[in-house]
Amino acid sequence: MEAVKTAKPARAAKPRAEKQKVPKGRRLRQFKDNYPFLLMILPAVIVVFLFNYMPIYGVLIAFQDFMPGDKILSDSTIWVGFQNFERFFSDPMFWPLMKNTFLICIIGFIIGFPLPIIVSLMLNALKGKRLSKTLQTIFNAPHFISLVVLVGMLTLFFGRYGLVNNIAAHFGGERYSYFLESSAFRPMYILSSNWQDFGWSAIIYIAALSNVDPQQHEAAILDGATRFQRVIHIDLPAIMPMISVMLIMSIGGLMGVGYEKALLMQTDGNLQTSELISTYVYKRGLTGVPDQAYATAIGLFNSIINVVLLIIANTTSKRFSENSLW
Repeated sequence: MEAVKTAKPARAAKPRAEKQKVPKGRRLRQFKDNYPFLLMILPAVIVVFLFNYMPIYGVLIAFQDFMPGDKILSDSTIWVGFQNFERFFSDPMFWPLMKNTFLICIIGFIIGFPLPIIVSLMLNALKGKRLSKTLQTIFNAPHFISLVVLVGMLTLFFGRYGLVNNIAAHFGGERYSYFLESSAFRPMYILSSNWQDFGWSAIIYIAALSNVDPQQHEAAILDGATRFQRVIHIDLPAIMPMISVMLIMSIGGLMGVGYEKALLMQTDGNLQTSELISTYVYKRGLTGVPDQAYATAIGLFNSIINVVLLIIANTTSKRFSENSLW
């Protein structure tokens, strides 16, 4: 006997939801409710606009035959197109500058990026919270040392008559001029930078770890998980989205090493490894006979590299995970 299939009654069409009309004066009420916060953020917006957005038009210098005192936009402006960029690409210093800057940045990134993550996980895993807070304060303190003082400390330790050489001489060793040797510049620069910043960079991960539900750790303890297993399976996944975002931002600023510290540590002996894109831009644009158009072109080229790296990092992260900047 064949089963008789009964036709399902057709569903009544749902009436279309009418668009909610925005009440008049709603935006005005929102402004009245939030205007104290808008006033608080206004100075920051003004500062960012004045110092980050308004100077952008100055990159036009990179495409001009510009001399100090000339107007950036006038009837007498001489446009040279990409000649300044071509001049830099054919400059004998191009490849040494790229090599020195890339090595400083990539080695510093490999050492410096995971270090705050490890430190934050270790501090969070400590049983004694007072000890954790004390260590965090000690780790944060070097961040507030100025670069001039930091380089002065390096001189006191690694100068020809510094502490390290004095100890070596006391035991019969020879004095070694760390600041005059090209091979010593990168280790001193990278390690001192990481020592100065790793504690400060760990703050954001420590803040993220504070949002981990303690009940997860309690359940893991009941299941017999060790402290290391809880760090790997609870704490680390909790901060993984933050790690992804910080990784993208770090890659985006990979070639953005500043000139101040490198310039303070630079000597005629270590110039082979200490001459970076940023120091070269400073020298060509502000010292000797200034060539500001050429220096601007070099700086713009370096910024373009950072933008390309940022886009690649964000696209890769978006494809393989749910975390991205946009």
